[in-house]
Amino acid sequence: MEALNLIESFIQSAETGSFSAAARRLGLTPAAVSKNVARLETHLGVRLFHRSTRKLTMTPGGEQFWADAGSPFASLQDAFARAAQQGGQPSGVLKVSMAVAFGREYLLPLLGEFLERYPDIVPDWHFDNRAVDLIAGGFDAAIGGGIELTQGVVARDLARPAVIVAASPAYMAGRPLPAHPSDLAELDGIARRSSSTGRLRAWTMRNQVGEEALAECKTRMIFDDPEAMAHAALAGLGVAFLPTPHAARWLENGQLMRLLPGWYAELSPLTIYYPNRKLLPAKTRVFVDFVVEAFRERRLAARFDAR
Repeated sequence: MEALNLIESFIQSAETGSFSAAARRLGLTPAAVSKNVARLETHLGVRLFHRSTRKLTMTPGGEQFWADAGSPFASLQDAFARAAQQGGQPSGVLKVSMAVAFGREYLLPLLGEFLERYPDIVPDWHFDNRAVDLIAGGFDAAIGGGIELTQGVVARDLARPAVIVAASPAYMAGRPLPAHPSDLAELDGIARRSSSTGRLRAWTMRNQVGEEALAECKTRMIFDDPEAMAHAALAGLGVAFLPTPHAARWLENGQLMRLLPGWYAELSPLTIYYPNRKLLPAKTRVFVDFVVEAFRERRLAARFDAR
């Protein structure tokens, strides 16, 4: 088993290009990972990495060893996982990333049922509005939209959200309802700044017959968080372009009203994504299946569909 631990430290370091990133995956310190790799180099009589203060790069010998050992090691991991699955209930720490407001609104209500069904799993949930590197961060799964899948990661669709236009009844009182996206130009806008580009988001709306139109309000305030935008709209401060997961509850209870029904802007699918392995750990497999099933049974996909 000691040899397997040394090889795992090497493989994780090779995949991430960093002792620190490998350590986060393995639950070790960077010093421990570095020591394991050094012991493996001594055992093999081959230098596996060029080390510098800035980066870690493999030597030709390291690249050859990675090519020779990577696939057999993955097969061994699958064999261990298969044996563990045959031995009892899914168990272990389940590290999952999700957006703050979305996780609080839609995932936390599912947690009690999940724990009742799988009492030996310990959720380690990370709430972050930024997309995470699933592999480098050592996550078992993540939930988000607009994720560019990297090698070794697969996804299952949960829903197809969209952006709609919403305001409070109080704000719209005494104002004419817009009939076309161009009519929004006369209303106070709660604009969103892209966290990735720093620019204000502009939305091209479309309707069911295929018409498209640019939708813009008078910019009255600027936020970088859709949940904050929803609360500003609830306070009667203006009109907001909201992703349907952030608007659904308020539209259903009447605290927000949808302007321009039938007009929407498309968003990337909401997905749950996870490492592409021949045999997933049981804890990951049951979590993915549970979330997909819950979205279907609770008709969350239908709630997020603006069409």
